[in-house]
Amino acid sequence: MKLRKLKQDFLRLIGTYLLNSTINVLCKSLSIKYNDLSIIKNLENQNKNFVLAFWHGNMLVPWFQFRNKNIVALISKSKDGDLLSKLLINWKYRVVRGSSSDGGNKALDIMVSNAKNKSSIAVTPDGPKGPRRQFKAGAVITAKKSGVPLVLVAAGLKRKRILHSWDHFEIPKFFSEVNIFFSEPIYIDPQLSYDDTSNVIKDCENALSELSSKADLFNY
Repeated sequence: MKLRKLKQDFLRLIGTYLLNSTINVLCKSLSIKYNDLSIIKNLENQNKNFVLAFWHGNMLVPWFQFRNKNIVALISKSKDGDLLSKLLINWKYRVVRGSSSDGGNKALDIMVSNAKNKSSIAVTPDGPKGPRRQFKAGAVITAKKSGVPLVLVAAGLKRKRILHSWDHFEIPKFFSEVNIFFSEPIYIDPQLSYDDTSNVIKDCENALSELSSKADLFNY
């Protein structure tokens, strides 16, 4: 039994290493065009932290682009979340485990606390289980309670494979062209009522969907 578990652990370790290596090589092969990157640069130059939000289905490129910045990432406690956590830790993220259905309130408190203490946060607002492209409250509430701006991020992949998963997960093909779009910083009044906050969440959902449609158009 011990030998079998040792073998399983070894195979899991090898699998994780190969996955991380392959994803790194894949992402480094991409030809990326940034639109409004100055939005992020301006915030960084002012030493301002922020909350990043991007859809679960095309999260791979945004995760890669913001690596090595010591950003706090909210990741589910699922088995898929285990794999993603290992990848993000390798990319120097600080991972917080939780979701709206499992450990959500505690995870939200941790994110707000980190945001108040000058750490940027990254969230997939329709994760971990969907519905697809339905903006959940976490990113907006974190921005609202911490007073830091929310920035929406969309990545359009010219050549990609789309998986038959709930989020229609997009995997870029090697050397694909990529469009990355950023929204203007969204500041959320901490005094907003519940109903007004719900309206902001819906507005962010619409804005991120529009940004994603824009990113999917390739004119070069």
